[in-house]
This record gives sequence, structure tokens and C-alpha cells, in this order.
Amino acid sequence: MSTTSLVKGARASRSTIALKLLMAISGLIFIGFVLVHMYGNLKAFAGHDAFNEYAHHLRTFGEPMLPHEGLLWIIRVVLLGALIVHVYAAVTLWRRAKRARTTPYVMKKHTGATFASRLMRWGGVTLLLFIIWHLLNFTIGKVNVQGGPTNDPFNLLVDTFDTWWLTLIYLVAMAMLGAHLHHGIWSAVQTLGYAGTAQARAFWKKVAFSVALVISVGFSLVPIFVLAGVISK
Repeated sequence: MSTTSLVKGARASRSTIALKLLMAISGLIFIGFVLVHMYGNLKAFAGHDAFNEYAHHLRTFGEPMLPHEGLLWIIRVVLLGALIVHVYAAVTLWRRAKRARTTPYVMKKHTGATFASRLMRWGGVTLLLFIIWHLLNFTIGKVNVQGGPTNDPFNLLVDTFDTWWLTLIYLVAMAMLGAHLHHGIWSAVQTLGYAGTAQARAFWKKVAFSVALVISVGFSLVPIFVLAGVISK
């Protein structure tokens, strides 16, 4: 192998590691956000006024040092940047992996790793589509499928999840989110070098599963209890 090939290989390896680090860091930003977002959603159990007060507080947080909705716009910009980085890194790594398979398989072996990577890829696409709808539903367009008003956050939430097919879509998305987080946290830990021993691997696998379970179940509680009539106007 020539020196040029070795240099190119080393550069590609460093670039791949950098992309994985970007995916890990942007993923950690999303985990922090969804934990806070889940806390806010669970305010629905405290009733109409508590939920709307929380929503209002987010818009006025930091005033007068920050403008109205200043904190929300900071969060949106950070999340948009993290999303662009995460998607770019994921697509680039997927294309590189695809190009690396120059020899076609005689027989496809559906290993656990292959299934996990496919689930991450298509789960990521599903979550991206869900995020777009979620923003249209609650933030940008504020779509009320029942035709009711959209200027009351709690009532909009109840009207949305009182519609069975929207709750079903939401629950499927949360299952995808849980699977994505489980595999993503474990991959991030490996990338950041925290899984060097058997004890560390066992610990972080439990952490990945626990975080994924808490977030996916925590987000699923409100739509389930709205549909069951426990949370209502």
C-alpha cells in the first residue's frame, strides 16, 4: 500500500471519528431538550391553569433582559443547528458505509447490528417527519384537527390527543424515539470512549435502556390519559 493511500485512509478515519463525535454531541443536546420537554408535558396532569402557566412562563422567561419568547428562540436555534449537524453526520456516515461495501454479499446476514442500524436509519427518518408535524400541530401552524381554537395550549393538547389516530401516531413515534435513544446513547458512549471495560459497558447499557424507557414512557403518558378521559378540559 502506498504512502498516499495510507494518508488518505488516516484522513478518512479521522473524519469518520469526527462525524461520530458530532452525532454524539448533537444527540446529547437533544436528550437534554426532550427531558425538559417531557417535564413540561407532564404538567398537563396538574390541570389547565398549571400547564398554561408553564407555557406562558417559557415565553416570558428572562424578561426584560431577553425579549418576549427570547429563550424559546435561543432553544430553537440551538436545536435546529444540532438537527442539521446530526442529520448531515448520519447521512454522510451512511453513504461512506454504503460505498465501503464494494463486494456484494452472496447471502445477506440479518445480524442484530444490521437490524439496529436499519432501525436507527428509518427510525430517524420517521422521527424527522414526526418533528415537522409536531411543530405544525403545536408551534408553527397550531393545527387543531377538531376545528377548535388554538390559542389555549392545554385545550389544544387535549383536542389533539382526544383524536385516537393522532394519539396512535404519537405513540408509534415515541416507540421509535425510545429505540433511537437506546441505540444512540450506547453508540455515543462508545464513540466518546466510556465503554472500555466490561463493567463500563454493562453500566452504560443499563443507562441507555433506562433513559430511553423513561423518555418514551414519560411522553406517552399524557396522550394515553387524554384519550382515556383522565386529562380533560
